[in-house]
Amino acid sequence: MRYIRRVPSPNNHGSTQYSVLTTARRTAALVNALADDRPDPADVADVLRAYGEPDPVELTTADVAAMRTAASLLREVFAAEDADGAATTLNRLLRNHTGPLRLTSHGGGTPWHPHLDSDDDAPWGEWLLASSCMALTVLVWDRQRPPGRICASPSCGNVFITPGSGPERRYCSRRCATRERVAAHRRSRAVGPR
Repeated sequence: MRYIRRVPSPNNHGSTQYSVLTTARRTAALVNALADDRPDPADVADVLRAYGEPDPVELTTADVAAMRTAASLLREVFAAEDADGAATTLNRLLRNHTGPLRLTSHGGGTPWHPHLDSDDDAPWGEWLLASSCMALTVLVWDRQRPPGRICASPSCGNVFITPGSGPERRYCSRRCATRERVAAHRRSRAVGPR
């Protein structure tokens, strides 16, 4: 079981910590952290803390295994080629893996906010899938395009959230983009003039 997530009051400086975009970025970070064959629970807990999860964050190997299953399902959303594909995947995940939409204040300890998991103390894997589906669904709705992508670098495979406007990114980071640009340049120089 997990501890109740505390959402800051809208009146304090941490209110954006639980925004849709922050939740989507947390989703991408967790999908990446859980991509290893045997992710370390301490590393996964560090990602949760980095995105505002209060201590104590205590994850068992069973918690991480369930989160890893959720992350593999969420990766399918990032693999979608277009908004239709992302929406189809999200609709399937929402239908098969989440509960009905409900509002919670965690017993009055937080402002009211939506949840799709079964309970405020739902297991970590269920919570990850439900909260991520909600955030990614809102991004598809708002932007009318996939919420993110899988890095185009064959040596990477990380997922990332795409910006709301402008040209779509192909790479998760400048580092990956530069590495691929340098590799393409070297390949073109190796072939030489014809």
